[in-house]
Amino acid sequence: MTLDRLRPVAERVLDPFVRTAVKIGLTPDSVSVLAFLLALAAAVSFLAASPFWYLAGALFVFLNGWLDLLDGALARELDVDSAAGDLLDHVLDRYADIVVVAGLAGGIQRYALGFAAITGVLLTSYLGTQIEAVGLEREYGGLVGRADRLALVGFTAVLVIFVPEIGGVSVIAILLGLLAVVGHLTAIQRFAGAWRALE
Repeated sequence: MTLDRLRPVAERVLDPFVRTAVKIGLTPDSVSVLAFLLALAAAVSFLAASPFWYLAGALFVFLNGWLDLLDGALARELDVDSAAGDLLDHVLDRYADIVVVAGLAGGIQRYALGFAAITGVLLTSYLGTQIEAVGLEREYGGLVGRADRLALVGFTAVLVIFVPEIGGVSVIAILLGLLAVVGHLTAIQRFAGAWRALE
């Protein structure tokens, strides 16, 4: 059920954006930094926890995801793929994940739930890169990948404007619980698949 499988389709759609980025002189690293700044803007918006700011946060999350695709496509177009650029992209993506989830948790003051969600999100991403580090192909699959998380966050940030609670529980709290449970399950799923491949 992962949207990460649609990366090849998204990258074809990115062509005009890549050409524009080249034309205005953007580098892959600068796009990675811009993507992180948008995640930070989303986090601050979610902290405000009001309808307008949830909508703004959803937009910032969407733009963060779009730029996250753009930096890699731009690096390939300019033929400047590098280990340093890949490292910067991964580090900023993890910080982006942390600040977005922390902003959601802080906005409803559910810090323990936020901690559980952040650890699930980080372990999912960690397993993806660690699998590559032991010689297997980079793992984007599983129950929920990064693209799925961003889509869920964006959708929920819009939904909460119209449906703040379900059964007396905040929609944002439900999202955080989902990210926690499914994040850890996805990490375990990735680990099990890699373990079988390495045996």
